[in-house]
Amino acid sequence: MDPKNIKKEYTNGDITVVWQSAMCIHSAMCVKNLPEVFQPKISPWVKMDAASSQEILEAVKKCPSGALSIK
Repeated sequence: MDPKNIKKEYTNGDITVVWQSAMCIHSAMCVKNLPEVFQPKISPWVKMDAASSQEILEAVKKCPSGALSIK
């Protein structure tokens, strides 16, 4: 697996957030919009139980690179 192209999925049972590392431009819009969910210094860095599915969906929509998506 190419370490520059990691794909991870995080779910809360309702929605699944998909993160594709190769697409990430590190704008930190996810962290700025929903810091209780997106915590890049902690592993796993996406805390799906820290906000509602709707709040997570809205934050993911603001990802400028498309590195974050909903499945």
